[in-house]
Amino acid sequence: MAARIIIGLAITLICGYIAGRRFWWLSRLIRSGQPAPRRNNGFAGTAEAEVIEVAGQRKLLRWSVPGTAHFFTMWGFAILLLTIIEAYGALFSRDFHIPLIGTNSVVAFLEDFFSVAVLVSLAVFTLIRIRQAPARKERASRFYGSHTDAAWLTLALIALVIITLLLYRGAQIVTGHFPFQHVFSNSAAEVGGFSGASVTPWAFASRVVADWLHPLGYGVNSVLEAVFLLGNIAVIMGFLVFVSYSKHLHIFMAPVNVAFSRRPRALGGLDKTPDMDMEHVTEDTVFGAGTIKDFTWKQMLDFATCTECGRCQSVCPAWNTGKPLSPKILIMSLRENMFASADYLLTGEGEAQRLVPTVIDPDVLWSCTTCGSCVEQCPVDIEHVDAIIDMRRYEVLMESRFPTEAGLLLRNMENQGDPWGLGSSRRTEWLGALDFEVPVVDGAIPEDVEYLYWVGCAGALDERGRKQIESTARMLHRAGVSFAILGPQESCSGDPARRMGNEYLFQEMAKANIATLDAVGARKIVASCPHCFNTIKNEYPALGGNYEVIHHAELLQHLVASGRLIPGINYTGTVTYHDPCYLGRHNRVFDEPRGVLAAVPGLTQVEMHRHRERGFCCGAGGARMWMEENIGKRVNLERTEEALGTGADVISTACPFCMIMLDDAVKASGREDVAVLDISQVVERSL
Repeated sequence: MAARIIIGLAITLICGYIAGRRFWWLSRLIRSGQPAPRRNNGFAGTAEAEVIEVAGQRKLLRWSVPGTAHFFTMWGFAILLLTIIEAYGALFSRDFHIPLIGTNSVVAFLEDFFSVAVLVSLAVFTLIRIRQAPARKERASRFYGSHTDAAWLTLALIALVIITLLLYRGAQIVTGHFPFQHVFSNSAAEVGGFSGASVTPWAFASRVVADWLHPLGYGVNSVLEAVFLLGNIAVIMGFLVFVSYSKHLHIFMAPVNVAFSRRPRALGGLDKTPDMDMEHVTEDTVFGAGTIKDFTWKQMLDFATCTECGRCQSVCPAWNTGKPLSPKILIMSLRENMFASADYLLTGEGEAQRLVPTVIDPDVLWSCTTCGSCVEQCPVDIEHVDAIIDMRRYEVLMESRFPTEAGLLLRNMENQGDPWGLGSSRRTEWLGALDFEVPVVDGAIPEDVEYLYWVGCAGALDERGRKQIESTARMLHRAGVSFAILGPQESCSGDPARRMGNEYLFQEMAKANIATLDAVGARKIVASCPHCFNTIKNEYPALGGNYEVIHHAELLQHLVASGRLIPGINYTGTVTYHDPCYLGRHNRVFDEPRGVLAAVPGLTQVEMHRHRERGFCCGAGGARMWMEENIGKRVNLERTEEALGTGADVISTACPFCMIMLDDAVKASGREDVAVLDISQVVERSL
């Protein structure tokens, strides 16, 4: 007994020291990051996140087979914490059991059930890895670029934890020291016998192992009990050390990262709104992230938490069309740089390595459409988009490095107030297509006007975008909704500049727009562009602009549901709806546009394979609409091919950017029989 206590404690102390030192080092490294405000979700918010994302494994369960296997593995670890307590108790007393619950048959069943469930899950993981092994070297695999060799060691160590557990429990049953044996079983042990009937039948797996070990006799099983008990402790502690130095660090980091993630999701508005007041700028001021030390502690926690599962990579529109950007590999690269820069981060000695182009290739950085698919799919709540925007901010504001064609975009926005440089005088030309008057605000918004219609640059200045705006305006007028527009007073919301990384230009434009909106007394704003909608709703509040903002899809759905707008019977056909990233994934407006289409009597809806949360980007976001796409396949072609594959007559959407990109791709495909229409245009056709 004394020997196994000494051995067990020695293993624990040595491995505990090694792992503890590593975790303390990681803690210091992560805490060396910049402040991350607004990360306290409160008890209720944190508890909800832990229950849904960690305990409930919400995102992982979307991937049915591997997700279910991971669910049982995770819960197996949680439940089997009881067996760790029992193991350490057994070091000191062979008859140890956890007070109050330690002899309960339900506990015995749960421990055995999850032991078996974990072994089955490991078998599933093994089969998946064997089947996918040849494909792992191919770009199409979500494991491309991951460090997969250590995964086999992980599976082996987890299996050894369960195997040694069941073996020492089986030996305990034979020797009569199993916590879940009834009291009278001691008589069997005293005479060296074995009474399987004395063990609760709910410990089904342990009983099976006991049956195998029983022929070896009491003496041998007493030795096996001690050997496998110490083996179980050794494997557990060895696994702890291994985890602290491997990508499986997420076992401990994920609950922490989820606790500090943005609620309800890390999409919509960006996390940081830097102070761009030039009066506060010094020679030491850094905008964005040029080196690893410029990231916040939450972003560093993100880097350390990555599981390399590749779910983000598998849905990324850039990666899926042959671009060099993989959200997973980007986070892995930043993590490796963080570890390599540890001495600099912790002591300040040496010099930090420039992230771009040394660590992150410029083509990687500028391929992102900021669609948010990576954030949506990440099971541990990593915020890829914010890290990318931070690096873009540094490149644009500190180094003046960005794609050449983006320079024209920024100049047009700064000088003319729109990405095309057409000027404010043309913002009311679309009104000529209407047969009714739309008030153009001059002074305060009239009291009898319910909504200020934020038309947006694409809606006012692009020919195809104008068609969307005109139809929407006619539908609002038909439903009796009173609205007005700003006309020449309206300017770009600033979204392209912000997603490009020009935070200064964004804030200048946003502040000017907020001043205009406040001056006219704007209260309720309806926007047709999801980018304007997202910016005014989610990002203007940080700069003092607080308004009630809805998208025209939401308003149309309300009008249809309330009977104020009744679609006609003059349209029959099949429509597939494309979810705009900034309307759907970023702001969770999925049902409303589909509800508008469903109200058209002769219309049949068909869904693309990738829709709603998994909707594929059109390629315009992140200011990519104004940049050349010379690498790989065009994103809009990839999406349009999927839409055409549904056999639909109409590809519908609720975003002028998406309309332009999809219409270009349809024309490039030579499919003149397929139209790209906004949902308001579909309703108007039915009339």
